[in-house]
Amino acid sequence: MTPFIRLHPQDDVLIARQQLLGGATVESITVKGLIPAGHKIATHAIAAGEPVRRYNQIIGFASKAIAAGEHVHTHNLDMGPDKGDFARDYAFGADVKPEPARLEASFMGIKRADGRVATRNYIGILSSVNCSATAARAMADHFSRQNHPAALEKFPNVDGVIALTHGTGCGMDTEGMGMQILQRTLAGYATHANFAAVLVVGLGCESNQINAWLANSSLREGETLRVFSIQDTGGTAKTVAKGIALINEMLPQANAVKREPCSAAHITIGLQCGGSDGYSGISANPALGAAVDLLVAHGGSAILSETPEIYGAEHLLTRRAVKREVGEKLIQRIKWWEHYTQINQGEMNNNPSPGNKAGGLTTILEKSLGAVAKGGTSNLQAVYEYAEPVTAHGFVYMDTPGYDPVSATGQVAGGANLICFTTGRGSAYGCAPSPSLKLSTNSALWRKQEDDMDINCGEIIDGSSTVAEMGQRIFELVLATASGEQSKSETHGYGQNEFVPWQVGAVM
Repeated sequence: MTPFIRLHPQDDVLIARQQLLGGATVESITVKGLIPAGHKIATHAIAAGEPVRRYNQIIGFASKAIAAGEHVHTHNLDMGPDKGDFARDYAFGADVKPEPARLEASFMGIKRADGRVATRNYIGILSSVNCSATAARAMADHFSRQNHPAALEKFPNVDGVIALTHGTGCGMDTEGMGMQILQRTLAGYATHANFAAVLVVGLGCESNQINAWLANSSLREGETLRVFSIQDTGGTAKTVAKGIALINEMLPQANAVKREPCSAAHITIGLQCGGSDGYSGISANPALGAAVDLLVAHGGSAILSETPEIYGAEHLLTRRAVKREVGEKLIQRIKWWEHYTQINQGEMNNNPSPGNKAGGLTTILEKSLGAVAKGGTSNLQAVYEYAEPVTAHGFVYMDTPGYDPVSATGQVAGGANLICFTTGRGSAYGCAPSPSLKLSTNSALWRKQEDDMDINCGEIIDGSSTVAEMGQRIFELVLATASGEQSKSETHGYGQNEFVPWQVGAVM
């Protein structure tokens, strides 16, 4: 096995499979200085200002002359004088391919009365505003299996009672984009298949009025959706007591479920990557993409997101758009982000993070080209705004920030009943009510943090597995997890604190 990886014959860089010392030879090139594992080596001399390619795509421009064998990173590679604003060939629909032959697979799911299928069975408590977060948490704490095991002892089919709270809901324009996003997110969770029933708790005087939210979301109270506020109930203690009583009423019905065989077409995966490294686009991301192609062939759906982390690779997605308007909607969201970062005195290359750079990623262009690999090769069926209900089947896109908790919150609001999360640095993350699988990009991370990782895609780097083989393993793990097998993050209790709706606009 070579100590480096060449991804494309036309690439200007190789990727170090292991740390390389000065004087070592790769492809008859003498390495100059220390090259950390996962980082890039120039295959030939590159003049200042010239584009540099990886995956046969531009990942940046030489900020100064680079010698053959030299380390290529932030000291000599940047976005160029136009900050990545170079011509891209969107070629709308050019790579659309015939739909794959339909395959059949099943998992043990929970069928709701209205035909929705769940992978988990929770009772949820949502706060309309930060002011009711403490009361919501107190209700959930009463039913904690760790602290009060007797509370759910008679209800083994209920996965838990969880409180999903947030830091907003007031001090905002009641008609603005921020309020629309928050209400859309809460509605998506209130109707999520993985909740058998939901309480929504408010303060009473907040901007996000519960009655307005119900009307705007076409929702109404019933046996499985109850709403109330602290001020109307008479204070915190009475509110907590009322919530506990309502949940006790909901538990018998929530417990009256059983898992039964369901088509894999009912699985919708939210695709995430966090703490990425130089191997993400070589191992875990393309392996997840292979699993996505399998899921789509079985009738399921996958949601790619994190718009700031596809920047510079969006042309690879527009080529797969089934309709020109689908591709154009994606470009509209890219343009929105360029404007959004500019008015906030930032730029798209504020991402990658310091951890990403330590792992070998240099520019957002490089990170994005690896990130889009999570989406496999299937046709792009639709593009959604944040937290919109995902109604199309197959591979779709949802506009979200790159910050993982915010992004995944939007995907779950849209209907994702499982999350797959790749990481090369060791992100600590879980999701509720949808289980989250963590995919390690390298074996060193797997050995160091195995109790957080669900599968080791570093075997691809090591040469002991292929992308296709790993994709099959991920698909099988998705089916097992959707059937009730716990993910590592679930065993650690992650999920409640990771509910983070996207906050847009002025805080008043």
